Amino acid sequence: MPFQVSPGIKVSEVDLTTVVPSVATSAGAFVGNFRWGPVEKRVLITDADRLEANFFKPSNDHANNAADFLCAGNFLAYSNQLTTVRVVNTNAFNAVMDNDAGAANTSLQVKNEDDYEENFGGGQTRAGTFYARVPGALGNSLKVSVCGGENAYESKHSVNATLTTATSTLTIHSNPNLANNVIVGDILLLGPDQQQRKVSAVSGNTITLDTNYTGNTLTNSATTVTRRWEFFNEFDGAPKTSAFANSVNGTADELHVAIADEDGEITGVAGQVIEAWGNLSKAKDAKTPQGQNIFYKDYLNQFSQWIHWNAHTALAVGASAGSAAKGTSFGSPTIPVTASFVSGTDGDTASDAQFIKGYNLLRNKEDVDVSLIFAGAANQTRIIHLINEIAEVRKDCIVCISPERADVVNNSGFDGAEVEDIVAFRNSLPSSSFAVMDSGWKYQYDKFNDVSRYVPANGDTAGLMVRTDNVRDPWYSPAGFNRGNLKNVLKMAFNPRKAERDVLYQAGVNPIVSFPGQGTVLFGDKTMLAGPSAFDRINVRRLFITLEKAIEAASQTTLFEFNDEITRIQFRNLIEPFLRDVQSRRGIQDFKVVCDDSNNTAEVVDRNEFVGDIFVKPNRSINFIQLNFVAVRSGVEFSEVVGSV
Repeated sequence: MPFQVSPGIKVSEVDLTTVVPSVATSAGAFVGNFRWGPVEKRVLITDADRLEANFFKPSNDHANNAADFLCAGNFLAYSNQLTTVRVVNTNAFNAVMDNDAGAANTSLQVKNEDDYEENFGGGQTRAGTFYARVPGALGNSLKVSVCGGENAYESKHSVNATLTTATSTLTIHSNPNLANNVIVGDILLLGPDQQQRKVSAVSGNTITLDTNYTGNTLTNSATTVTRRWEFFNEFDGAPKTSAFANSVNGTADELHVAIADEDGEITGVAGQVIEAWGNLSKAKDAKTPQGQNIFYKDYLNQFSQWIHWNAHTALAVGASAGSAAKGTSFGSPTIPVTASFVSGTDGDTASDAQFIKGYNLLRNKEDVDVSLIFAGAANQTRIIHLINEIAEVRKDCIVCISPERADVVNNSGFDGAEVEDIVAFRNSLPSSSFAVMDSGWKYQYDKFNDVSRYVPANGDTAGLMVRTDNVRDPWYSPAGFNRGNLKNVLKMAFNPRKAERDVLYQAGVNPIVSFPGQGTVLFGDKTMLAGPSAFDRINVRRLFITLEKAIEAASQTTLFEFNDEITRIQFRNLIEPFLRDVQSRRGIQDFKVVCDDSNNTAEVVDRNEFVGDIFVKPNRSINFIQLNFVAVRSGVEFSEVVGSV
C-alpha cells in the first residue's frame, strides 16, 4: 500500500468471503443416431420439445434411430440438461437443389456450421446454389423459393388467351411473355371474378392449372391476368429497397425467401411453410438500423435451421448480388426461383469410428461440464472407449451402461441364458468405479410412430441419479423404492428373479426389477469396480466426484498466492465449513483437512507447489437387511432375553 504524503485516513477492503461453490452433478451427455441436426457438434438440450426441435422426431425404419431418440428423451424425463451429439455414417448425405447445374455432386456431406464455413462457405467447394443444412433423407422434403424483386412477387399481364370453363388449360395466343414469366407453383388470378388457381405445369405457351376454371370462358381477346408468387401471402409486401441501401443511394436490394415442407413429412401438412425470411438484402454490407447483418447468404447461413445458401445465382438474385450497397442498382428478377431438394440420405448406422469421434467431444472437462454419460445401445467397442478414454480420463463423471439388446430381448437361449449373457458382457468390459451397469431394456410407447419398442434402460439409470440430486443429494443411493422407480415402463425385456439377481449383483450388474403393485425399480447401487472398495458403490463415487469438483474449483483462488501459514489457514477455513455442511447433510461421517508445514515442506514450497490432504469417511448405503423375529413365552420380560439370542 502506498504511503500518504500528509496525515490522513485511507480506506481499503479485503474480501474473505470466498466459499466453495456449488457444482453441477446432474448434467447428462449422449451420443446417438438422429434424423436431423448438426453432426459431431455438442448441442445443449433442456427438455423433450427441444430434443425434437433440434434433432427431429424419430423414424420407424432406420436402425437405432428411434431407440437413441427415446433413450435421450427418457433421460430428459428426469433432467433439464443434456449435451447431445449426433453422429452419422460416411454415406449419409445432404439433400441438394434438384437440377442444379452448379452442384458438384449429390454425395454431399456438410456436417455442421464449422464444417460449412471451413470447407464450403468460402467457395472452397461449389456444392450448388442451396442445399439442406445437415445430412439426412428428411432434407428431401424441403422446397425453397426465392423472390428477388417486385415483379417476381406480383405482375399483371395483358394477353390474348383461351380458357374454357370447366377446364384447366390456359392457352396463350399472343403476348407469350406471360408463359415465360410463370413457374410451377405461381398463383394466377383469372376472369372477372379473379378466380385463384395454382400453376401445375408450363409447356411453351400452355399453362396447366391445378384445378378446373369455373368462370366465364376466356376467348382470344385482351385479358388481364395477375400472377403472384406462390408464397405471396407469407409476406407483408413485395421486396423493394431496404433503408440501408436507400441511405447510400442503392436500389432494389431486397429479396424474400420461403422454405416449405413439400411432402408434409416435417410438419404433417404438405406445402406448409416452415421458415419465411423477408426483406433480406442482396448487398454484402447491408445492416438493419440495429446493426444486424441482413446480407441474404450470411443471414440464412446463420439463422436458418434447414438450408445453406452457397452460391449466387443471377436467376434468383440478379448479377449484382454480393456488391456493396452504395450506389448499386441491384438486379430485380421477374420470376421467382423455386427448387425441390433431392438425394438426401440417412445412410447406415454410424460406425464405431464415428461414435468414438462423437464421444471424444466429451473428453475435455474444460470444454464441457458433464456428470452423467449414458451409452444407449452402444456395443462393447464403444463402451470400452467411453470408460477408458472418457470417464477414466475426466474422472468427474459416470458412464451408465445396459447389456446388449440380444442379451435380454427375445433371448432364445436356454432358461437363464439372459443372466449368463449379461454377466459375460459385463466381464468383457473394464473394471471402473466411473461406470455403472444395469440389467435391462424396457418396453415403452413410441408416440411418434404409434408403436411400442424396446429401449436400453441406461437413460433412465442416469435419470435416477438426477432425481436423487433433486430430492436429496448426490451421495444418496439412486436405487430402491424411495428414489429408484423408472418412468414410462410397460414391461422389462428381462425381469430377474431373486436367484438371478444374486448372480447379477455379484458380477457388479444392478438389476432392474418389476414388482407387482410397486413399479419397476433399480435394485442395486454398485459401480463396475471389480475389487472390494468404498468406491464400488454409486453413492460413494458420486460423493467424491462432488467433493473433488467443488474443492478443485474453490482452490483456484489459492493459485499464485504465497505458500505460507496465512494462505494455509485461509485454505483450511475455506474447505472445512464446506465439509461440515456435507457432513450435516449425511454425506460423510467425519473428515480432516491437513494443510500445514507437515505436508508443505521447504522442498514442496521451493517447487512452487501447495498440498492439501483431505481425509473423508463416507457414509455407506444399506444393501442388506436382517430381521430376527423372536417368540417369547408369556410372563417373560423382554429385558431378560434381549441379547441372549
